[in-house]
Amino acid sequence: MGLKMADLNSILEGTTVYYNLSVPEIVEHSIKRGESMLTKTGAIRTTTGKYTGRSPKDRFIVDEPEYSAKISWGKVNQPISPEIFRNLYNKVLNYLSNKELFVFDGFAGADKNYQLPIRVVNEYAWQNLFVHQLFIRPTEEELKTHQPEFTVVAAPGFKADPSVDGTNSEAFVIINLKEKVVLIGGTEYAGEIKKSIFSVMNYLLPQRNVLSMHCSANVGKDGDVALFFGLSGTGKTTLSADPNRFLIGDDEHGWSEDGVFNIEGGCYAKCIRLSEENEPQIWNAIKFGAVLENVDIDENRNLDFDSDRLTENTRAAYPLHYIPGAVIPSTAGHPNVVIFLTADAFGVLPPIAKLSKEQAMYHFLSGYTSKLAGTERGVTEPEATFSTCFGEPFLPLSPTVYAEMLGEKITKHNARVYLVNTGWSGGPYGVGQRMKIAYTRAMVTAAINGSIETSDFVTDPIFGLQIPTQIEGVPSEVLNPRNTWADKEAYDRQAEDLARRFNENFKKFSHVSDEIKSAAPLVK
Repeated sequence: MGLKMADLNSILEGTTVYYNLSVPEIVEHSIKRGESMLTKTGAIRTTTGKYTGRSPKDRFIVDEPEYSAKISWGKVNQPISPEIFRNLYNKVLNYLSNKELFVFDGFAGADKNYQLPIRVVNEYAWQNLFVHQLFIRPTEEELKTHQPEFTVVAAPGFKADPSVDGTNSEAFVIINLKEKVVLIGGTEYAGEIKKSIFSVMNYLLPQRNVLSMHCSANVGKDGDVALFFGLSGTGKTTLSADPNRFLIGDDEHGWSEDGVFNIEGGCYAKCIRLSEENEPQIWNAIKFGAVLENVDIDENRNLDFDSDRLTENTRAAYPLHYIPGAVIPSTAGHPNVVIFLTADAFGVLPPIAKLSKEQAMYHFLSGYTSKLAGTERGVTEPEATFSTCFGEPFLPLSPTVYAEMLGEKITKHNARVYLVNTGWSGGPYGVGQRMKIAYTRAMVTAAINGSIETSDFVTDPIFGLQIPTQIEGVPSEVLNPRNTWADKEAYDRQAEDLARRFNENFKKFSHVSDEIKSAAPLVK
């Protein structure tokens, strides 16, 4: 049978535990304990040490026989033995047994038909405020009957010894599907908590015929729904927080037979170089109850959003209702428009292009973007990467499971699909400029309201994408990336290079249809 797991309930009974505190109470505890400080905006600000982003090399799934066959094992989903997990779990619970603890009971999934009751046990009060704001908060009535089906134990202060504990470093994020536990230690970055539950939902939902998606979503006055897929830093949060539309959620959603629903109850926005002018809704959400990670601050408690002294990956966490007009409960109908966001560091993809269904499937499976500085440990400048389904780090099942479901839903609901490049124009990173957010907003608006379809389109000779020739509010020369480069031959070389990378990456999808393969870029 191996090592028995320690009893979490006995630990919670034997120490000082605060259950489901109010926001003011958690803020008081966090400040009193020296974990954070109150800023002039009313938000609390904390730092997370050397872990200022996710640590993907330290994420594991317990290799249990009854679950093993369904998991797509590899660099993303690294296996770890039940024995190693139980040993670490017991050590962590022993470590927590004489500490003050903070417990949050709530839900993942706004649609009650697919809702997962969760419990999060926190060593740090500020992380308890984070989960209170990021997950779905129960009503008083729901709290009376709440029975967690999954538990997260977050002990940042416990550091593993790799030589003894079987981890890759002092940090670890371990998902145990059999025991329904997530164990986190050694890292203070709160994003690990939310993404671990997202990974759990990405395992559970597809088996109930629900597509789980790494995307933001909003809805218009007439009920038209738009999805924004993309990795961290590509603009999901920024572009979905549209003053003319209603926010469903900024990062994680399910698409069922009834429509879309938010998996979370809050937002986790990157706030490096945040400005009131460009992102007013996010700017105004940073108030009492919000949590700021690694944002620079002066002696007068003023925030410096332009500073990357601690990391590029500065973050703000706040509840969904801090965004005016947010949809609560955060459910809506079927999407009319699907947008794939990429931040192309090569500067060669068009700022917006229309995709056929086959191209949509090709680009969804490819998941091309550039990892932006700070979102993962060790990334200091943009790196070209392919992240299947625009969310590979969080997908326990085979990528084709999610891709096939998306293809079926696009066809069934006649959704239009666009690729939007929020990255570089006029040259690669270091030479060109990041696409102006005002232009991107105008292009996204045109895609959502359908006015883009009145434009003439030209076909990109390498990528085969349909590029509009005019969009209101956007200079025409910006729409075709080759026109923005002073050195056209340099553009052609860079485009060929990226096309080769697409083709090389797609070799791993040898089993997909010839129609999808035919959507690949052309290489001379």
